[in-house]
Amino acid sequence: MDETATLISQAMVLDRFTPDQALLVLPVVICFVFGAILLMMRRRMDLHPVIAVIGLALLLATDLALLWRIAEGGPMSMAMGGWLPPFGISFTADLLSALFLSVAGFAGLACGIYAIASIDEEGRRYGFYPFLFMVMGGVSGAFLTGDIFNLYVWFEVMLIGSFGLLILGSEREQLDGATKYCFLNLIGATLFLLTIGYLYGLFGTLNMADIAVKSAQMEGNGILLTIASLFVVAFAMKAAAFPLNFWLPASYHTPRFVVSALFAGLLTKVGIYALIRVVLMLFPPERGGLGFVIAWMAALTMLFGALGALAQSDLRRMLNYAVITGIGTILAGIAIPPVLESASSAITTGAASVLRSGMEGGGVASGVSADGPLATGLAGAIFYAVHSIVVMTALYLAAGVAAFRNGSSSLHEMGGLWRRHPLFSALMLVLLLAVSGLPPFSGFWPKMLLVRASISADLPWLAFAVLLSGFLLTIACARVFALAFWRPLPALADPEPHAAEDAFRAPPPGRPLATIPLVALCVFVIAIGIWPQPLAGLSMQAAHQVLHPSQYLSAVLGAVP
Repeated sequence: MDETATLISQAMVLDRFTPDQALLVLPVVICFVFGAILLMMRRRMDLHPVIAVIGLALLLATDLALLWRIAEGGPMSMAMGGWLPPFGISFTADLLSALFLSVAGFAGLACGIYAIASIDEEGRRYGFYPFLFMVMGGVSGAFLTGDIFNLYVWFEVMLIGSFGLLILGSEREQLDGATKYCFLNLIGATLFLLTIGYLYGLFGTLNMADIAVKSAQMEGNGILLTIASLFVVAFAMKAAAFPLNFWLPASYHTPRFVVSALFAGLLTKVGIYALIRVVLMLFPPERGGLGFVIAWMAALTMLFGALGALAQSDLRRMLNYAVITGIGTILAGIAIPPVLESASSAITTGAASVLRSGMEGGGVASGVSADGPLATGLAGAIFYAVHSIVVMTALYLAAGVAAFRNGSSSLHEMGGLWRRHPLFSALMLVLLLAVSGLPPFSGFWPKMLLVRASISADLPWLAFAVLLSGFLLTIACARVFALAFWRPLPALADPEPHAAEDAFRAPPPGRPLATIPLVALCVFVIAIGIWPQPLAGLSMQAAHQVLHPSQYLSAVLGAVP
């Protein structure tokens, strides 16, 4: 009997369930409960927007509560069904998970409010709001899972919802974009699944914390480098990194603007999160060996996106390439190799000194000294990812308003918006400056960290690529503002939005309600630009927890050897 009790205690959770553990599963539960409610109320389409916004607001509140709990108490884990890892599936969150989850909830709520003005009854009948909650549920599950196979499962849940949103309206161009999107994601998902099988055959476990412990004991094994390389390719395809990024500009311009905003803000960032979580935490020595490859991938992604943005004559197509540029910028931080240096030299002169107090306030000053540019670069990547989620979501929403007010998203047919809509034009100008990485907005600080880390790691060419892509993107954004907002309306263009415009090309967000999420997102961009210390501190703490995952491992496995 005693032996049986001992075996049970080793495999099952015997402690009582604590209320704060509910925060780990509530984001997923909220998404699927509200999605199910909306499906059951398919005969009351008039109530869908109200119910959806209530659900998304509750989701954001839960995400922020989890972020506060993790920032105060460290990583936490919950075993599903009472089975302890690695036997059972766990939901686990550290600061990286909670930070990405919170900003994703903010972007989702902004899209939900905007959709009240831009999604008509036909779009609701096609299932816009249930698909929206499916996407948010998949994103939330991907950020919270501690099991690598379930990471794949949540990817698929997210993609199923995104397929439904992508073809909302069943226009020919939408179906064409969806075909490319589905085909490339099918290849990426297949490669991801095959690599998971390879991983399970080597370790006999799928729990990420357990894999991290066992991979540390197998350092130097060439098989780990193969597995890490396959994960890099799979997640690079999901994130739309060069040379696997051609699917994004071919598909993101086809759905409705609010759908494009959701995709640009969240879907590629889930691929980035998976790359950070799996490659940096599970295979740090192998990531070091792949750093040079990732650095070149980052540089080419940035330059490809910036040059593509310069070549576009359509506002939304230009934003598609801006998304790609942002992905390359984030990859630059992931590619920084570890170099030992002092904390005082990691972040020293110029504008970097502004961030020091925020990082030290996070209690991780020693982590900077141990990891040098590696920690600084990863913190810059996390900071930039948070900024990119907010800014790209806002830019696509603003592009929808601009296209509606001009009757077209073509730069050849747009103009005069500054004179006719000065407040909206000012919001758009803030967002264009922010995505270009110019001060005093949120995109400046993470780019400064990435440039500093690249130079400290003896990668000046990578720092040059970050600066050059930012310069080219600044030119592209200035061209957009000059043509669509500053110059007079072309003589042949219609200054009034017309209902005959295709619904999926120019949804009608002309009511003031569509401006509310834009204002909220712009306030975030300006606030982080003026006062970057809190987000910089959280980003450095998140980077430290990824690079030194002892707290994460202890939360999942208990005592870690």
